[in-house]
Amino acid sequence: MKNLFLKPLAATLTPRRAAQIIMAATLLVTLAGGFLIWLIDHKEFPNLGTSLWWSLQTVTTVGYGDIVPADTTGRLIGAVLMLQGLALITVVAAAVTATLIEQVRKRRNLDEDSANLVHLKRIEARLDAIEQALGVEVRSAEESDEQNP
Repeated sequence: MKNLFLKPLAATLTPRRAAQIIMAATLLVTLAGGFLIWLIDHKEFPNLGTSLWWSLQTVTTVGYGDIVPADTTGRLIGAVLMLQGLALITVVAAAVTATLIEQVRKRRNLDEDSANLVHLKRIEARLDAIEQALGVEVRSAEESDEQNP
């Protein structure tokens, strides 16, 4: 059972996996927070639906303020939910940004590789022309490697 929970965490961490982990943690914390606040503060949260609604409002940082915990324990649960919501927003924004940057980097590398290839072909053509003008016998790269180990 232990490996079931640790195996996904041991895999290579990518922006996408980080977002998935933080989303799963946020869902778990949201449900747990709603359930705990319902258990702790029945006066303010008379039913589970109300407490889960408050938990969702808090984790998304909306917090309408129509329902608020009265005691310190409830406020601590609210603080954990707020921090989890901020973590979710941060990680998702970072994952999107990392993906966009990676796409731009790949595009730029392809463009640079293409430009370098064109440049190398021009140099090769000029060298061929110079060798022909000088009357030098052109050898293939494999022949050159065999003679110059």
